[in-house]
Amino acid sequence: MTAQVPHILVVGGGYVGMYTAYGLRRAARKGKIRVTVVDPRSVMTYQPFLPEAAAGSVEPRHVVVPLRKTLKGCRVVTGRVTGIDHAHKVAKVLPEEGPAYELAYDQVVVALGSIARTLPIPGLAEEAAGFKNVEEAIALRNKVLDRLDVASSQPDPALRKAALTFVFVGGGYAGVEAFAELEDMARYATRYYDNIQPSDMRWVLVEATNRILPEVGPDLGKYTVDQLRKRNMDIKLETRLESCEKGRVVLSDGEEFDADTIVWTAGVKANPALAGTDFPLDERGRVKCLPNLRIEGVDDAWSAGDNAAVPDLTAEPGVFCAPNAQHAVRQAHQLAANILRTVDGKTPTDYKHKYVGSVASLGLHKGVAQLFGIKIKGWPAWFVHRSYHVSRVPTFNRKARVVLDWTLALFFRREVTSLGTLQAPREEFRRATQS
Repeated sequence: MTAQVPHILVVGGGYVGMYTAYGLRRAARKGKIRVTVVDPRSVMTYQPFLPEAAAGSVEPRHVVVPLRKTLKGCRVVTGRVTGIDHAHKVAKVLPEEGPAYELAYDQVVVALGSIARTLPIPGLAEEAAGFKNVEEAIALRNKVLDRLDVASSQPDPALRKAALTFVFVGGGYAGVEAFAELEDMARYATRYYDNIQPSDMRWVLVEATNRILPEVGPDLGKYTVDQLRKRNMDIKLETRLESCEKGRVVLSDGEEFDADTIVWTAGVKANPALAGTDFPLDERGRVKCLPNLRIEGVDDAWSAGDNAAVPDLTAEPGVFCAPNAQHAVRQAHQLAANILRTVDGKTPTDYKHKYVGSVASLGLHKGVAQLFGIKIKGWPAWFVHRSYHVSRVPTFNRKARVVLDWTLALFFRREVTSLGTLQAPREEFRRATQS
């Protein structure tokens, strides 16, 4: 490492990490800087399309972006950063295999993102699944279709009822979109079962507050509840999950029932790995940032996205940017530009972006959206949702593949095949060795 070629370490390969490195890649290819990206995964997941990937509307491989292929000129390390000593400008990296080692840098971008925010609910860790990466989306799709197979072949009414009961906890974007998209897929799939009707299934959404989709406003939130209930989906507001031990769901309203499928989508929190750094954190565990995305009180350190408390210059003092993809992507572009400005000896500029609005899909041809204060419902909202997110998917390659998936869906029926054995690929071979 030489002083003439600054080494930029990007910790995390999600929205902020990938887009920041993407903005630096040309300078890296020219030899102006060196860029290293460290993440446990070798791909970036475009999370807004996870519900469609789970429902079979988009091929799962098309919602992930391979880091090595996309970030040409940058070094990608598949591993986990377990600590950062910025006073000495050293990060501790734990690779997939082998011992941990130290990695020196000149500037660092902290883009660790967020993880699921869970509660100490009995049975949650053992029975529930998350919905934050493509593996979880594939597993959930397989689980739903597998439960239809089980129910169709099960004469026991109690076991059949549990197999056809699907519980989602959390009424934010991730929860509502996954809930609606998968119900839409399962409803379609029942046409291939001679002994399962859509009315045999029970879909339950549990939300602790008195509304869902707060990002689109109370009116569209109420509209969404009404639309989902018209599909015979059970929306339980001001209700909490008390327990789910051995699949026995216990709710705060006193209701108890068995469910084979429980999905936890009740919010996120800043990555706890931030505690292993010497950066200033706020009361929510986020890195404190200045408007120009520098980490507060230190030089040569930057952050953005879910793990950062970035002041929102379009709002009142004390308000921070919301932890969503819209801000994360734009912050990453600004962050990359600011790093290049500092390398050239210039002053970084502040991040300022007025929130455009929100869009949500509620299944095929159904959705809600609020853009620039304008409320949109039904098919137009669903179309806006798809149009906006395909414009945001990184790289032309992925945009084209997603659009092709949608185009083929216009001419061919939805694919509802379960590949449940993906979760246990060696099981069949294991049985063969024992026969």
